[in-house]
Amino acid sequence: MPDWTSLIGFSLVALGMVLTPGPNMIYLISRSICQGRMAGLISLSGVALGFVFYMLCAAFGITAIVLAIPYAYDALRIGGALYLLWLAWQAVRPGGGSPFQVRQLPKDSHARLFCMGFVTNLLNPKIAIMYLALLPQFIEPQYGSVLAQSLMLGTFQIVISVGVNALIVVIAGAIASFLAGRPVWIAAQRWVMAGLLTSLAYRMATEARR
Repeated sequence: MPDWTSLIGFSLVALGMVLTPGPNMIYLISRSICQGRMAGLISLSGVALGFVFYMLCAAFGITAIVLAIPYAYDALRIGGALYLLWLAWQAVRPGGGSPFQVRQLPKDSHARLFCMGFVTNLLNPKIAIMYLALLPQFIEPQYGSVLAQSLMLGTFQIVISVGVNALIVVIAGAIASFLAGRPVWIAAQRWVMAGLLTSLAYRMATEARR
């Protein structure tokens, strides 16, 4: 299993990633506000299944690639950093929006909510970056099986992401109401998110491959 330094470090990165706006957050907030908390939680269960799918694919893929061509991650690392910088710009560019400025959505069945949560997560490039570019940097072959470490780190990411998103679903309506009449707060939230994304991009671009 990975050592505690890697577990804590990866957990902090996972927390930073889940707190930054992206397709999952926007969809879950929109559903929670438009259709209620239960709809948001059902959508979140689909998102969670998407995390499991990514974790299993990445864990077995990482095992093969680390043993064969570990330098392939350098390209993923740089590409991931550039994508995070693009997300930061989208948050603060003129005309950019907050994830709590949501559009109205039609009501969907429970099955469709689950499927849409799953598909939204599968099509989320931020999650792909998390597993393909960030996770490998916290794997230490000297601590045992690369596959086992990948699965454990992935499990930590899923627990953190589902827990944070569940909290967001429960309080989404209250936050949206609070921000609705406070444009200064919305602007501040956008800049904070951009700062977090930029710091993650810097870490990805400058940290040496393990």
